[in-house]
Amino acid sequence: MGKAYDHKLMISPLSAASPKPFYAQIVDNIRREVGSGRLAPHTPLPSFRELAEELLVSLITVKRAYEELERAGIIYRRQGLGTFVAEQGAARSREAKAEHTEALLRHAMREGREAGLRDEQIMETLRRLLRER
Repeated sequence: MGKAYDHKLMISPLSAASPKPFYAQIVDNIRREVGSGRLAPHTPLPSFRELAEELLVSLITVKRAYEELERAGIIYRRQGLGTFVAEQGAARSREAKAEHTEALLRHAMREGREAGLRDEQIMETLRRLLRER
């Protein structure tokens, strides 16, 4: 786990080996923290500079991540005050995760059908995976 900020944000280390760019890894980290409830509404987040220095990335990378999170309604910024978790940040984070999960499942179904699996086989595989959980 990454460093705990005075702002309560825990960021996992970024990976250059990941297929996702650094800004997307930051977005994923913050979405996870907000969606899980570990960051409550109106919790302050680190400034661009603080987070960039801690993660060893550029200010532009952090700015891009924060802008994406703000567009998604997960965070908000107040001029001169900082960046904070939005009131509906957790719900929006979970909605985004649900949409992403649905897209992955659609892709998996398409792949299974292209491989010749019947819908019943795909459903049985999903049931088995859910039981393994």
